Amino acid sequence: MADLFDTTENDTQREGGKPAPRPLADRLRPQSLGDVIGQEQVLGPDAPLGTMLASGSLGSLILWGPPGVGKTTIARLLARETDLHFIQISAIFTGVPELRKVFEAARHRRSNGQGTLLFVDEIHRFNKAQQDGFLPHMEDGTILLVGATTENPSFELNAAVLSRAQVLVLKRLTLADLERLVQRAEQELGQALPLTGEAREALLEMADGDGRALLNLVEQVAAWNVDEKLDVAGLSSRLMRRAAIYDKSGDEHFNLISALHKSVRGSDPDAALYWLARMLTGGEDPRYLARRITRMAVEDIGLADLQAHRVCLDAWETYERLGSPEGELALAQAVAYLALAPKSNAAYAAYKSAMSAAKKTGSEPPPSHILNAPTQLMKDQGFGEGYAYDHDAPDGFSGQNYFPDGMKRGVYYLPVERGFERELKKRVDYFARLRAKRSE
Repeated sequence: MADLFDTTENDTQREGGKPAPRPLADRLRPQSLGDVIGQEQVLGPDAPLGTMLASGSLGSLILWGPPGVGKTTIARLLARETDLHFIQISAIFTGVPELRKVFEAARHRRSNGQGTLLFVDEIHRFNKAQQDGFLPHMEDGTILLVGATTENPSFELNAAVLSRAQVLVLKRLTLADLERLVQRAEQELGQALPLTGEAREALLEMADGDGRALLNLVEQVAAWNVDEKLDVAGLSSRLMRRAAIYDKSGDEHFNLISALHKSVRGSDPDAALYWLARMLTGGEDPRYLARRITRMAVEDIGLADLQAHRVCLDAWETYERLGSPEGELALAQAVAYLALAPKSNAAYAAYKSAMSAAKKTGSEPPPSHILNAPTQLMKDQGFGEGYAYDHDAPDGFSGQNYFPDGMKRGVYYLPVERGFERELKKRVDYFARLRAKRSE
């Protein structure tokens, strides 16, 4: 019987038997894994897929990478290399009834001695129950699953699916990869692109690592009727740059905010401003950035620079008053300030250590000498008895114990020799010496 989701390649026919025109990207689709441009880290002889194919032990896979890097092509070629029937579905358009038909057809095919490679595009769009539905068919060999996702599988796919499939990371194509793709396209078209060298480089950059997007751009450029080669300005006036990949709730969001945070922590204002600009041009909410920038101040600068968090709050307020795009300059100034400020996470580390100690000690009460005694009953119980009023002590420091009775004194705050914390470290050491002296 014919498969509902059969994707066997056939040229679409026009009336009269003539094949319909095929897009350049389709005409250049690789016919073997060796023709795939890029992804050597996956396809090379010693890479995961090369090793699997050489040993004849291909297992289920999750292909994780940005758009236009060859996920669908690789899946199709894997089916061809292993003589498996190739079925492609999209999680966006496929529901439970359609999945049942796919599995039933695969079982029928298997009973006739034919295996099935089921390629699921956007597999992360399936919910937990739908993902669980693949498991029995993967385990009994009815299907070999190859899923494609642009989202981090660790967060989007069930642990049970991940335990039965190997995750392979595909990378955005390099400029060298894209140039090879253009050369292959020019051979197919039988003509060179009417571009200067600089314009050609600009075309590659417009694709932003996406091979499919590049071939669409090449097809447009090749169709232009121009008398001489176009320069960058001529190209830019005819083509819009491809929008940068940025999903405010996906991997790119978390990857870029991580890059911004770590650039600030690493005292690199240029890199920090670059990642800030990447997020803003991608459409990130400046208020989210204002909050995260303020967090950087309290987490990574802390008491080493007492102005840092104030600079961030002022920048945040300035943005609220000015709005975009002028207010974003205040955020940029805050980022540059934080990157160049002295760094310390001593207070942050002290807070986490204190929280850990608090959880371990549970409900231990404070020592009775530092408890208030507003009633006679409480005084009779010894509350407040023996309390030393620090202002009456030498140097304004009594050195009394303020931890619960029987609890070993904790040492959590360890200021660093940077910025204002250098002065705070002197004070910590000073009081430590006084405390030791008082206890003699």
